[in-house]
Amino acid sequence: MSAWLPTAPCTPQACVEGSAAVRARSVPRAVLRLTALLLLLLAGIALTPFGARIPASLVRRWCRWIVRAAGVRVRISGVAAPTGGLLLVANHISWLDIPLLAAVRPARMLAKTEVRSWPVAGALAARGGTLFIDRDRLRALPDTVARIAGALRDGAAVAAFPEGSTWCGRAQGTFRRAVFQAALDAGVPVQPVRIGYRLSGGTAATAPAYVGEDTLLASLWRVATARGVIAEVEVRDPVPPGSSPDRRALARAAQPPETTAPSWTHTVLVA
Repeated sequence: MSAWLPTAPCTPQACVEGSAAVRARSVPRAVLRLTALLLLLLAGIALTPFGARIPASLVRRWCRWIVRAAGVRVRISGVAAPTGGLLLVANHISWLDIPLLAAVRPARMLAKTEVRSWPVAGALAARGGTLFIDRDRLRALPDTVARIAGALRDGAAVAAFPEGSTWCGRAQGTFRRAVFQAALDAGVPVQPVRIGYRLSGGTAATAPAYVGEDTLLASLWRVATARGVIAEVEVRDPVPPGSSPDRRALARAAQPPETTAPSWTHTVLVA
């Protein structure tokens, strides 16, 4: 791992409450949830050749089903522009963030190359047009920014997690600047999105966090056995092109505030 890469201090041992800390579901129910999740992912892989013909509304609904199948309720506040080049950026807590961001607007995801090797989900990401980046190669960064800018100029939405690392949700990192250069070069707006997880009682939920040396299998099981988790997604006002002089200012404008209480000022969709 390169020394320049951003890292978070969060670890499963220090930050994440396991299924014993939140009331556990029965094992059979957890198995059923993971089976449903797997079937939805396999259906997505089977339908990727028809991706251009599938309505965006159906893709957004399918992404909410993915999260719901894992036992997590979804609340989305606000909307993103449905067409045109757009850079979606969000804080990063969990693998659940990926379908949640796609539920806001289907987009080409920017992901680390390791995601390609994930079982089932990696194949879906590759076939769905994900832009993979090698985070260990700093010299590859200009080419990555150019590829993102090209996709944005072509009218695509690109989704990224500029923190560069996952956090537990009780704290957050600083948005890295590189990806914002692509939005500047392409002349497209940036759509900030804030993602958070709560228990039904209102306290922060850390069970969905996928941090440190956590394994995907352990995280999947922890989410499937957790009870009463709600994902809250707040689509904030877009940052229009030309409103920030450079990528540093643009990253600062898109950075979500450190707050645990989203402001629900728009229609809320519950799944």
